Amino acid sequence: MTGIAKKVLLSGVRPTGRSHIGNYFGAMKQFVDLQNAHPEALKYFMIADYHGLNFIQNADELRENIINLAIDYLAIGLDPKKSTIFKQSDVSEHTELAWIFDTITTMPYLMRAHAYKDAEARDKEIVVGTFNYPMLMAADILLYDTTVVPVGKDQKQHVEYARDTALKFNRVFGQTFTLPEPMILEDVAVVPGTDGEKMSKSYGNTIPLFGTDDELRRVVMSIVTDSGSGIPKNVYEIHKLFRDEDELRSLYESARGKYQALKEALLSDIITFLKPMRERRAALEKDKKAISAILKAGGKLASEKASAKMAVVREKIGVSLS
Repeated sequence: MTGIAKKVLLSGVRPTGRSHIGNYFGAMKQFVDLQNAHPEALKYFMIADYHGLNFIQNADELRENIINLAIDYLAIGLDPKKSTIFKQSDVSEHTELAWIFDTITTMPYLMRAHAYKDAEARDKEIVVGTFNYPMLMAADILLYDTTVVPVGKDQKQHVEYARDTALKFNRVFGQTFTLPEPMILEDVAVVPGTDGEKMSKSYGNTIPLFGTDDELRRVVMSIVTDSGSGIPKNVYEIHKLFRDEDELRSLYESARGKYQALKEALLSDIITFLKPMRERRAALEKDKKAISAILKAGGKLASEKASAKMAVVREKIGVSLS
């Protein structure tokens, strides 16, 4: 994306469990690519722990997930000297702005959200946090005058919600918020899981980003295959994330019908690809106090930006008194 310098990027991941290759190729890899390719842009990469509360209601588990995700961020190549790495809960303006957005947002509008529809379709008791998820995400994005949001294809709607909310607030209270744009790499926008569906922790079909060799073997060998064409589609769709597709087609043609051999080739490519990140992660994990310090410093930087923006918002809506 040309002209990204001097712009503002923000994205994040929920700390709801171990990172998987869907998280990496669908979003996290973009974080690192953008960080390194556009040094002049302001970059905010968030651990969305308040969003995570919709899924994790165990304090010890959530704390562990937050630290592990921060380690993952650093292991894949995010650099606190180049980007602001922080956790959402360290910036209280996120929830304050979400409430303000609630007051100009209708229930029918929120009922169009994918997360709400998915929960409804599964006959779940839908918590307010799930229903209101788009407004907290809109606050996450708009607080920082974000112009570019690197997201997976399934998250594009949330950027659209943020744009709609910015437009409505600007119309009601006057020009305040920048309209963000999603950035999606189409060829890796939706990463398939071991069953061919979208890779997701909730579906139990993930390949762990930092799994051991034994874990990776067990998961790769469990990938669902069909018995029709001789080329296992689910294996191939994952494999093309790790190897050039021209080379891959030749491999799959030469090993047509040999599912075990093709899974072994995929396993080998995954292990080779992940090895440097796994080694960095093992080193980082030895000093969790340093990880906490990075998050604290990032939270301070994010708070400075968010506080300044909220001062403008409070003035616009009329709660700031002279």
